Amino acid sequence: MKEEEEPITTIAPDDLLDKVRAYDDAGFRLVQISCTKIEETFEITYCFDQDYRLDSLRLHVPIGTTIPSISGIYWGAFIYENEMHDFFGVEVAGINVDYKGNLLKTAKKYPFSNVTFRGEVTCRKK
Repeated sequence: MKEEEEPITTIAPDDLLDKVRAYDDAGFRLVQISCTKIEETFEITYCFDQDYRLDSLRLHVPIGTTIPSISGIYWGAFIYENEMHDFFGVEVAGINVDYKGNLLKTAKKYPFSNVTFRGEVTCRKK
């Protein structure tokens, strides 16, 4: 079996809806949305699949930046977008079902937005 490339395209937040709409128009399904914090930036990756071909879009957004919801294009994205808000504090505008920070109950607000976990440093600058 030939291993195929799985491209990750970095885009600006302003291009997100047009790019996502193009995936939908081409018949791709939304596989998942992931988020991580790198210093003072969120790295958000949107993964799409069609016929076992995985393509991804990646955003790098400064903390405090509001990104548009893709739930108007991929309805089920609201779960991922609410999770990004509840775990990281990512502001997402226009979510079709917005739990306003109440989808997930956590002991600490935005638990994954800090570089420490239980007081331990989990990532260090080199």
